[in-house]
Amino acid sequence: MSHTTAEVYQAVQTRQWRMPDTLVLIFFIGVLAVLLTYLIPAGSFDSQTISYLVDGVEKTRETIDPSSFAYATDKSGELVYNTVGLFESGGGIGLMNFIFEGLVSGDKWGSAVGVIMFMLVIGGAFGVVMRTGTIDNGILRLIDKTKGSEALFIPVLFLLFSLGGAVFGMGEEAVAFAIIIAPLMVRLGYDGITTVMVTYVATQIGFATSWMNPFSVAVAQGIAGIPVLSGAGLRMGIWVFFTLIGIGFTLLYASRIKKNPSASFSLKGDAHFKKQSLESKASRWGLGDTLVLLTVAATTIWVVWGVVVHAWYLPEIASQFFTMGIVAGILGVIFRLNAMTANDIAAAFKEGAGIMLAPALLVGAAKGVLLILGGDSAEPSVLNSILNSAGGAISGLPEVVAAWFMYLFQSVFNFFVTSGSGQAALTMPLMAPLADIAGVTRQVAVLAFQLGDGLTNIIVPTSASLMATLGVCRIDWGDWARFCWRFILLLFVLSSVIVVGAHLAGFA
Repeated sequence: MSHTTAEVYQAVQTRQWRMPDTLVLIFFIGVLAVLLTYLIPAGSFDSQTISYLVDGVEKTRETIDPSSFAYATDKSGELVYNTVGLFESGGGIGLMNFIFEGLVSGDKWGSAVGVIMFMLVIGGAFGVVMRTGTIDNGILRLIDKTKGSEALFIPVLFLLFSLGGAVFGMGEEAVAFAIIIAPLMVRLGYDGITTVMVTYVATQIGFATSWMNPFSVAVAQGIAGIPVLSGAGLRMGIWVFFTLIGIGFTLLYASRIKKNPSASFSLKGDAHFKKQSLESKASRWGLGDTLVLLTVAATTIWVVWGVVVHAWYLPEIASQFFTMGIVAGILGVIFRLNAMTANDIAAAFKEGAGIMLAPALLVGAAKGVLLILGGDSAEPSVLNSILNSAGGAISGLPEVVAAWFMYLFQSVFNFFVTSGSGQAALTMPLMAPLADIAGVTRQVAVLAFQLGDGLTNIIVPTSASLMATLGVCRIDWGDWARFCWRFILLLFVLSSVIVVGAHLAGFA
């Protein structure tokens, strides 16, 4: 290529439109949220406590009272608008400080600060594990022993992660596994997108179609007043169907990337892992590597057991992975893996945590958008008004259309509340009686909630787990959206057919 031709090519590349950075997109979403506070008056619901049984154990949940909605008014009876300005002091929310407020919001049990700390700790812990070189060497040996059957990794991993999402609501945990699986997929000739598909996306397909997820279907059914874990037969069938669809879609994409790596949507991030593979030395394996690998495997099993049996969440899971990182680091020093020293443990932890800083900022920024709309507040809010208006619109629709609109509403509302149990607590007290009015069974209303809540987690930038998984795979959300919109459209059409079909079949 001549100098002049190169200059022309560079100029074309410079002029070519590119998807804005995810942080830019979230900022403009914040601007839109601010505008909504000037257009939609604030409203509120009273709260109520719902009791329901799960495996013979009584559970309680704080939910809204759907008949209690009222718009906030001032002393003169005028509607109140919780308008948001450029800046608000004293802990208030404004356009110029919504990112800060989002970053420091919540507690250690959830978004944003709990999720962010979880991301930093597991990023650091796996940074130490990766520093030992055991994972790299294990991947090389695995590739060498499985030549000709590499494609089996995709369906097996997808199935396992989907099962994890269905059984115990796996989501955030996928981030830790993506750290290890990303370099494996790239070395097998696939890409970072494939990693996200077989880990995080698989968990969300399981989450959305689960017959027993304690954070989603169990809570929603309890609030709706129907037997908890009822309708399991149909839901198991839906889980199998959607899991097979996910596996098929991923295999088609992965085979195309293996034939033509330049067709990947994650070239920039993949370059990092390819560079790592080029820098890798000859494969070695010793007692130290075996012990490190056993430490990772034992921690994984231990965490799964804790989540299933003791309902561990972010603090407990992060603590176990931190312990894993320390043990792996000590083993690395004792057995001189990659000539590790105690200082290398600290440096690797900081480097691993540093990789998580960019997605952590996105998690905080996305939470800030929700705060603008009044999320996480018992005070009158725009979010409550949107919820009430949607409910009123659905109640006047024909039965089949109402069932589908319930699914559509849950899909859209998930942008604002990505927590499964949180969305159930907000929407199901309203959707359950609305289903009765519209002639839709409450079981169908729960199904619409499940599919709408879970599947849109695959693309909404307000999902902390998605942004964290994309972060460790070094994929920008814009590139991810360019890839997965077709998959999301496919899932949306199939889910619409299933919800409408369930209603016509009288699923109850």
